[in-house]
Amino acid sequence: MDSLLLLGEILMINLVLSGDNAMVIAMASKNLPEKHRKTAVWWGAAGAVILRCVLTFAAVLLLKIPYIEAGGGILLLWIAFKLLLEEEEEVRVEESTTVWRSIRTILLADFIMSLDNVLAIAGVAKGDLALIVIGIALSIPIVVWGSGIIVGWLHRFPVLVFIGAYILAHTAGEMLLQDAKFGAVLSFMLPSLHSILPLALGVIVVLSGMIKRRTVSAG
Repeated sequence: MDSLLLLGEILMINLVLSGDNAMVIAMASKNLPEKHRKTAVWWGAAGAVILRCVLTFAAVLLLKIPYIEAGGGILLLWIAFKLLLEEEEEVRVEESTTVWRSIRTILLADFIMSLDNVLAIAGVAKGDLALIVIGIALSIPIVVWGSGIIVGWLHRFPVLVFIGAYILAHTAGEMLLQDAKFGAVLSFMLPSLHSILPLALGVIVVLSGMIKRRTVSAG
């Protein structure tokens, strides 16, 4: 049951963090003939799965170093705030006219924009490599083939973004506590806060996002 819950969190994180990736994939392959477009998307998806797995494995190993996991938790918390508080950025990508150029564009875009996904997955999976592989293998093709659908979902159902931001912030809190050195310091200095830190960070991020959006709407 716990594994299914973690897998669901990995899929949700990929969904809310992959809007830009999805848009890039759609733009990179839109000028190709239909048959070639499917080839580019297929190989791009396969390459993205392998690339994301390698990067996530590396992140899992690095997060075992004292204070690195705490630093990753702080970075992930910033990503959670960024997801809700910043305006959408315009995605620019060179439109490709050949299959291999499209594949290269898809892989390059996934590499450049995968830091948030990789860090979040490494934190949620807690070193379970099987979960990492399954989660990435399922989520990347969904992002690739459902590029237009995903962007529409995120606009139509803003609650998905809030759920994703909460998971990110909660995971950030767990990473802070799990760090071998920093977690011990937190437990010593703030013993009463230690057990509720992940929940508190999740609530703070969601409330900040709600206040920001209400302010923007009122303005």
